[in-house]
Parts: sequence; structure tokens; C-alpha cells
Amino acid sequence: MFKRIAVLAVAFCGVAAFADWNEYLDPPVEYAAFPRSVEKSATYSFPDFDVEEYRQANGPGTFQRLMMAVPKNAKGRLPAVVVPFYYPEAMLGFDPKTGGFEFQYVSPKTNLTYFTEVAYMSDLAKRGYITVTAEAYYLTYSKKGSPDAAWEKWRHAGCRLKENHPGWTGIGKLTFDTRLLIDLVAADPRVDPERIGITGHSLGGKMAFYAGCLDHRIKVIVASDFGIGWDQTNWKDIWYWGDRMNEVKSKGMDHAGLLSLSGGKPFCLIAGQADNEESGVIMRRAKGYEKHPERLKLINHATGHRPPRSATEEGYRFLDRYLKNF
Repeated sequence: MFKRIAVLAVAFCGVAAFADWNEYLDPPVEYAAFPRSVEKSATYSFPDFDVEEYRQANGPGTFQRLMMAVPKNAKGRLPAVVVPFYYPEAMLGFDPKTGGFEFQYVSPKTNLTYFTEVAYMSDLAKRGYITVTAEAYYLTYSKKGSPDAAWEKWRHAGCRLKENHPGWTGIGKLTFDTRLLIDLVAADPRVDPERIGITGHSLGGKMAFYAGCLDHRIKVIVASDFGIGWDQTNWKDIWYWGDRMNEVKSKGMDHAGLLSLSGGKPFCLIAGQADNEESGVIMRRAKGYEKHPERLKLINHATGHRPPRSATEEGYRFLDRYLKNF
């Protein structure tokens, strides 16, 4: 179990403290008390890396499929990157069971080449990182809805979470599950626990940003087009903040403040559609970067939601800078 971050007695000037965020993000005590378990179910070998598949408990009576990519012929402890998203095959960019691009688990005949631009797990494993990802809670918390109706499943999972735990939030559950992945890699003897980063696209960017800001074990964050401003994307949907959104905004809480709580942690935002130049203004309001402005980087390709390869590679170099080049 990840260590609860100590509540700050005094917040940054004008910035909400950890306690304010934890009020909405921390799981109920009874929820977090489930027995932890991780069991390996398969290993798949590929030229550049091996893919290990696991079944991990991520709540009372629920489990998520988890995959870890481990570079071939690795020596010593390696840097690691946590890559949250909808489901593992998307971040790999292929189905490890078949080596192919057709995938039946989430919806019939899903073509995994759709995720080529954001196949962070494979790309980073080829660059020498151990990478890990897992199913998001819409696939584990609620089984209602047809495989074709992803948004129906998200909505039902968010509503069920709200019904069962009225004081919690969907973004809290997403952050909790992401920190379980951090637990896993931080405890892996093949990983250097002082060199763990996090990256994600879209929903995965939201997960990466929250877990990266709040978990001291993450040393660098790269997030792609997740909408850092409250009004830039669908933060008010039930599977994120739901009806707590207005309450949070009324308290003056925003993502510049959340980034401030990271303590000046290196953060790269890849903007394209939801994020834009305004996002750069928001992120630069964060406290803690006054002496190291280079730790904040905005890459605005402005070509739509999916990043072009050039932007993705620039994000990878940002990770390299803080996880490889000391």
C-alpha cells in the first residue's frame, strides 16, 4: 500500500493543501483495507522486451489485468515509467497473446494500430525503461454495459462508485489505482526506485498528472492533452469529479495548485486540442518552479488530440533528462 502523504500544516500562499485534495481523492478506510495480491499469469517474449501479465487486486473483490514490459538483457536496476490508460493492449500497441493488432477484449475487432501514436509502453521499453500499465476501473468496478459501449460502462462504473462511496470521486479511484502501479514497480528488484516517472495520454494524462503530483516516488511527469484547465475537458463527468466539481472550484482549487504540491517536480505537458497555449499559462502559475523554470515544459503541436511522433519523442527526451541523465 502506498504511504499516505503527510498533510501540510501550512499550504503555499493561495494554494490548497494536500488535505484539501485528499478529502476528495483518498479512498474510504474500509475500501482501502482489502488484501493486496499480485499474481503473474503469463509471459510473452518479443525481440526488444518481454511482456509479463499479472492479475492484481485493486479493491475489495475486484481485480485488474496488469502488464509490465521489461527490456531484454537488462543489467542492474532500470528506470521505470508508469503508463496509465484504459487497458494494457492500447499502450503496447498490439495484443501480446497473438502479436497482432486485432483485439477482442474491449470491443469486437478493435484495431490496435489506432493507438500507435501513444503506444508509450512499447516505445519506452525499447528506450530501456521498465513500463507498467493496467485496466482502468470502468472495466473492473462494474460489468454492466455491452463491450461496444465504453462510455456506458464508464458512466455506470462512476455512478456505482458514487452510490457505494458517496464521499469519494471517480478521479480519486483512478488516482488510487495508478498509485497501486507505482507500488508494484517501486517494490520490483529490477527497478531503481529513485528513477520512476509517469506518462499518459488523454484519460491516462489525467491519471498521470494526479498520481504524479501527489506521489513522492514519481520524479517526473509527462502528460498529453488531458485538459489542465477545469473548462478544457470533461472533468465534471461522473467517472472523474461528478457533482463535486462545483464544490472543488468554489474552494479555489485548480491544477496549478495541485502541481504546486508536487514541490517543483519536472512536468511536461503535450498540448494539441484540449490543451493549448492557455494551458501553459495555467501550469506556469504553479509554485515551486521559480528557481528551475526549465522543469516546466509545454509542447503545443496544435494538430488535434493525438500527438504527432515529433511531440511524443520530445516528451520521451524529457523523461530521459530526469530519469537517465543526472
